[in-house]
Amino acid sequence: MADFNGTLTGRLLVATPPLVDPNFDRTVVLMLEHGDDGAIGVVLNRPSETPIDDVLPEWRSLAAPPTSVFVGGPVSPDAVIALGRAPGHEPAEGFAPILGDLGTVDVARDPLDLDVPLEELRVFAGYAGWAPGQLEGELEQNAWFVVDLQRDDPFAPAPELLWRAVLRRQRGEIAFFATYPEDVTHN
Repeated sequence: MADFNGTLTGRLLVATPPLVDPNFDRTVVLMLEHGDDGAIGVVLNRPSETPIDDVLPEWRSLAAPPTSVFVGGPVSPDAVIALGRAPGHEPAEGFAPILGDLGTVDVARDPLDLDVPLEELRVFAGYAGWAPGQLEGELEQNAWFVVDLQRDDPFAPAPELLWRAVLRRQRGEIAFFATYPEDVTHN
């Protein structure tokens, strides 16, 4: 288990099997904020059936495949959080960096008015949220693996494979969990 005494912003939380909460079973969560006031993240591997064209058609040309809106988590399902990649750019109107060239994007703006050139975009409805101390308690109960984010994780073209892929690339015992069966009764 990683040391979680510092901030987890920009890291991944990977659900340990079997996580009892169906909202998070086999999820990979990118942590957007983590501090004394709690934590916020988005689930990277839960695409919905809603095409981005249905909600934000003006952003379609920047959407990374699959071009659907993702279920970012169970909190505020009407809230929209967008992630984008803008290589070499600092904070700008409509873009707030998280880690490296990855940042949040203000999709309430017109894409043509964005002050940075985006390479990719992914849109999330809802988010994962934790009250102060709640996430730390879950980490102490070994509900999550804390691992490093790789550049392509937020825009994985096959998000349904992300949970296993992230676990598989880890060292030691954590990699073993990538072989955990979907249904343990078939083991």
